[in-house]
Amino acid sequence: MIEFVYWHWLVLGIGLIALEMVLPSFIALWFGLAACVVGILLLFIPMSLTLQVLLWTVFSIGFTALWFKFIKPLATDKTTAGLPAEKIIHETGMVIKLPIEGEKGMLRFSTPKLGNDEWLFNSDDELTLGDRVRVTAVEGNSLIVIKS
Repeated sequence: MIEFVYWHWLVLGIGLIALEMVLPSFIALWFGLAACVVGILLLFIPMSLTLQVLLWTVFSIGFTALWFKFIKPLATDKTTAGLPAEKIIHETGMVIKLPIEGEKGMLRFSTPKLGNDEWLFNSDDELTLGDRVRVTAVEGNSLIVIKS
């Protein structure tokens, strides 16, 4: 019967973590981390091979699930840079500078839209600083908005 000792798991874990350098998925990393955890546990707590493999499976699934649930969403690009101008229509922003005497006003989005969070705008509505406005059209490098 094969007997795994703690250093077998540590070598497997380090190997899987090293394999992640050539894989773009971040999956092998979590399997490797799980193997290292099992190796460290085995150093202090004797257990059967079946329990070791079960713990490795549980930790691997758990680490991978935590990655997809909590860490990966933080790395996604939340901007609309590179997307067509139509993607900004119906977005809502806040007036930070009022249009005065032929000058355009300025609005700010909570997240960047098409690579910028502040945009020039025109509006036919009476606006005050801090008003929420909704984009109805894109005209050149500025937006047409209405009060929302």
